[in-house]
Amino acid sequence: MVAAPSPELLDSIALVSTLGARSAGSVIVSGSHGGVSAASFVVDHPHRPLVVFFNDAGIGKDRAGVAGLSMLEAIGVAGCAYSHHSARIGEAADGWAHGVISHLNDTARGLGIQPGDRVEAVVAALLARARAPG
Repeated sequence: MVAAPSPELLDSIALVSTLGARSAGSVIVSGSHGGVSAASFVVDHPHRPLVVFFNDAGIGKDRAGVAGLSMLEAIGVAGCAYSHHSARIGEAADGWAHGVISHLNDTARGLGIQPGDRVEAVVAALLARARAPG
């Protein structure tokens, strides 16, 4: 039996550079907040993932916990944040298993993702779509 592909799980999005070219077109679940400093690691990385999931970290003042989603939008990367009520901050595996989407950019909407979707289900659908022939 062949194991189903899984997303790249990064407790800290600062580790995106360790993926190298493997991150191109990938599905990344991060335990990091979705703020500007976190999104900068993706923006500065030369290989663009398909989608990155962050923790919304309670949103915060001036929506700081999800401010990076618009930065990803600007480079054509789908960006989503899952609710801090649904998964622990800093633990990508918990975000993958239990995260519920609270915020997203328009690129993510274009992939059919909606608020209230479960991260695990979205990831499974995206990976299945990527494996589908033609």
